[in-house]
Amino acid sequence: MMESLVNYLYVIAAILFVLSLKWMSEVKTSRIGNWAGSAGMLIAVAATMLAFKAHRLDLVVLAIAIGTIIGAPIALKLPMTAVPQRTAMSHAFGSLAVALVGTAEYYQRIPEIDTFAMTVLAAEMILGYLTFTGSTIAFLKLQELIPGKPFVYPGRNFVSGLVVAVALAMAIGLVIQPTQEVFLPVLIVSALAFGFLLVMGIGGADMPTVIAILNSYAGLSAAALGFVLDNQLLIVAGTLDGASGFILAILMCKAMNRSFANVLFGGFGATTSKGADVKGEIKPVSVEDAYLILEGASSVVFVPGYGLAVSQAQQVLRELGEVLEKNGAEVAYGIHPVAGRMPGHMNVLLAEANVSYDQLVEAELINPKMPTTDVCVVIGANDVVNPAAKEDKTSPLWGMPIIEVDKSRTVIVLKRSMRPGFAGVENPLFYKNNARMLFGDAKASIQALIAEFKNA
Repeated sequence: MMESLVNYLYVIAAILFVLSLKWMSEVKTSRIGNWAGSAGMLIAVAATMLAFKAHRLDLVVLAIAIGTIIGAPIALKLPMTAVPQRTAMSHAFGSLAVALVGTAEYYQRIPEIDTFAMTVLAAEMILGYLTFTGSTIAFLKLQELIPGKPFVYPGRNFVSGLVVAVALAMAIGLVIQPTQEVFLPVLIVSALAFGFLLVMGIGGADMPTVIAILNSYAGLSAAALGFVLDNQLLIVAGTLDGASGFILAILMCKAMNRSFANVLFGGFGATTSKGADVKGEIKPVSVEDAYLILEGASSVVFVPGYGLAVSQAQQVLRELGEVLEKNGAEVAYGIHPVAGRMPGHMNVLLAEANVSYDQLVEAELINPKMPTTDVCVVIGANDVVNPAAKEDKTSPLWGMPIIEVDKSRTVIVLKRSMRPGFAGVENPLFYKNNARMLFGDAKASIQALIAEFKNA
């Protein structure tokens, strides 16, 4: 009877995982999707506790308590700017847990471990350990504890390939002769080293894609472990995680007009490019001048970027949008797939501020409206609005789809300074005749604009 109950609970959890992915694919249903995924995981943990006898229940309770003490404050207090790095660390801890369970299974099963189990364990340990170090480096780069530029040196791809070859050789050795325990530490160290080398060689601008790829690796590792443990739910959850992460990475690459190989091994962002034709002069404006431009606009498009998250200006941006609508303007928000530092970063940010879902418009849908848009306000975005992507064949961004804000009648760029974006590429948008620069903290600038409207 207990076994049947566990199986039913696993089925319910699996259904909730599937529905969670379905609902989270749409902005309007993303909140319920998040709750569905959380409920599915709670049911999965409860069912697993019923399915297996705990020999040290005190340690289980202690682990739950530690996880709750660490996780609850993070969930409640975490600023939106830190969501990408928190996601990276979640991948790191999850993949490490899977890898450690796989390692424990190996030592428990030898010398009777069969070829299939050893093959799967070797694969999941390689994926798990490389995802751990890779995600940790991604966290350090996103948190800016280490430089975001890729660590590029002559022959780096050869070195990384050699490390992978060592890990694979150890895995093959274990499959052929599982009792050769000396192979396992070498496999683990090689996998850890490859994860480190892989992400160290990737620039900060590619972190959204890297996070998606690492998410895929973590899911595949968990699915592989599910085959060894004969746990159907782990197979389902891991496969969903792996497949969704892989598909998301493909979408991210498409949004940047880049290939997987270029993202992982291209060293994008190793050097700063000033562009071939950065000409003209910067035209700074005051808050009063920006107000006059917006006051006369009948259509306004906001294009948010990571700078919006840094200044935590999403609430006041929504308020400015409402003020403009009361003034008779049509307001929309142009969302680029890789704006921010993780997939969907801007959608989450604006949803938190209760911006209407109907106003969030994807890049390919907003671009045709740009020539008839009176004012486009860029808040902290840089690379995703850089016209060098379509004007300068020498630019590292060449071919990347962008939001074509330069085609609007007037562009107001809210920016702290003239520093290039995360990709380290100079932006000729700032020098165009229709561009105006409103320097300063985005939140303070937007609050000042709102005050101008209210005092008018």
